[in-house]
Amino acid sequence: MSVMPVTPYSATAHPDIALPNLTLESTLQDLPLHDFQIDANQPGQQATDIFDANPLLPGIILVEEGSLVGMISRRRFLEQMSRPYGLCLFLNRPLTVLYSFISSEVSVFPGKTLIVAATRQALRRPPEQLYEPVVVQLEPQVYRLLDVYQLLVAQSHIHEMTRQLLYEQTQAQMIQAEKMASLGRMVAGVAHEILNPVNFISGNIRYLSNYSQDLIRLLSTYQSEITNPPQTILDIQEEIELDFVIKDLTQIIDSMRIGAERLKGIASSLRNFSHTNENDLRPVDIRSCIDNTLLILNNRLKNSIVVVKRYGDIPTITCHFGQISQVFMNLISNAIDALTEKAQSQPLAEDFQNLDEPWEPTIIITTEQHVLEDEPATSGDPWVLIKIADNGPGIPEEIQGRIFETFFTTKPVGEGTGLGLAISHQIIVEKHGGKINLQSEEGQGTTFEIWLPLKPSKTI
Repeated sequence: MSVMPVTPYSATAHPDIALPNLTLESTLQDLPLHDFQIDANQPGQQATDIFDANPLLPGIILVEEGSLVGMISRRRFLEQMSRPYGLCLFLNRPLTVLYSFISSEVSVFPGKTLIVAATRQALRRPPEQLYEPVVVQLEPQVYRLLDVYQLLVAQSHIHEMTRQLLYEQTQAQMIQAEKMASLGRMVAGVAHEILNPVNFISGNIRYLSNYSQDLIRLLSTYQSEITNPPQTILDIQEEIELDFVIKDLTQIIDSMRIGAERLKGIASSLRNFSHTNENDLRPVDIRSCIDNTLLILNNRLKNSIVVVKRYGDIPTITCHFGQISQVFMNLISNAIDALTEKAQSQPLAEDFQNLDEPWEPTIIITTEQHVLEDEPATSGDPWVLIKIADNGPGIPEEIQGRIFETFFTTKPVGEGTGLGLAISHQIIVEKHGGKINLQSEEGQGTTFEIWLPLKPSKTI
């Protein structure tokens, strides 16, 4: 007897049984497969007995010396047996005779074919083959049979998962946008409340400086004109250290002026960043946009992280200032996180061994202007390139292709939402017609390239 099932037909292939846990990346080998192979030289009666014993079996695989000959579906088998003299013609003759009367091409898919791709190909078959089972090749000379009904049910499940994932992504992005809008309103209010008193202080420092200089000049005149001041005055001069006070007062006023200007800069940067959700387009100096972001993140950069600016001569770009600021915020924050992670994991022994070339956490930000010749649609048009590079731990090659996926994150639970890079990709590509590329080598660092067209995109 030449029936060669590796495992007997069982209820695992029953179409009413629940499918295994499927994902968007599930392949044909993840589905319940029928494992019935029969020698192509066996008589047709053998196939009849198999179909009678297994009423849910969609077909049988014909093999000869381990090689695939073809497949006879239950439907095709019954059609041939029901024709006039079919029983006489085929029951006692080899199955190859029956198979020669079935003029249909067998669909053979590798076991690692994605369910979505296999379904697409199966539905492109001619109408007479649409409901035929498909042969799945798991290994060389190892074949299984998949009921097309099972394939369509699996595709339906994946389609529902895709729809649900898209819904969750949309909801998450809406929630994130609302959070950013609420944060923007709060930050704008705080920045406004800070700027009012700071402007008052900054405006009066100039007068304070002038008044103090006048008083110092007056004191100097008194000292030069009164050669023999009373002992009481001399005692007070010595007590308050008048010479030091006169010298230090000027420095104090200068430091107050610098502090007020710095506070004004931080408040202005916060106010600019708070306009993330505004849809107005305006010429933007990208270098100023980066500087504003660095100013906001200055507290995190104090942890021995060196920032190197290599600003080239680039023109202003018509874009959404707040949205571009959000992209820089996301990318620079990720770079800081990566450098902090590497700094914490640096072994002490390694530090002692590499005293000549100690590792220094560094972020390099570059701006350049280029003309893209390899883009047919924009050939000859000027673009601005912004590179944000770090010498952190890098990103493993196996996950680099997923880095812009919504909800994908390498950070621990509670520390990352998986939305930062996805939103950045959407802002650059969809809302500004640009490009964002990743270059990373594990252990060496990561570079993000942002390409923005100087000529405003129609998508803006």
